[in-house]
Amino acid sequence: MNNLMYQIATLVISILGLVLTGFVVPWVKAKIGTEKMGIVQMWVKVAVAAAEQLKKSDVLNKDDRKQYVLAFIKDKGITITDNELDALIEAAVYELNKAQNLLFTDLALQEGVALLGETSETENQ
Repeated sequence: MNNLMYQIATLVISILGLVLTGFVVPWVKAKIGTEKMGIVQMWVKVAVAAAEQLKKSDVLNKDDRKQYVLAFIKDKGITITDNELDALIEAAVYELNKAQNLLFTDLALQEGVALLGETSETENQ
């Protein structure tokens, strides 16, 4: 049952990420300009990655991460609406989680291939 709930949650998060990156981000880009958007996206990604790292080192708790990112962006003097910033934060979190999932999937596949290779070698001996 827990595995089914995990799969459903993963599917919902993936769909939300696709909507954000497919529709919201291009809309925001058109609204604030491509050059400024690139700078804002870069700083949002930096802030999201920093917040995740601070959470892992127990400096930030789970609820303070978004506030950290918002304060970081505001300190940079970036003027953007809260809704636009929220969409960019969600898209950056989605990309970060997607990258982590791909990394762990790739590592699991590599370990599985290595284990299969070891099994074949022991069977041949």
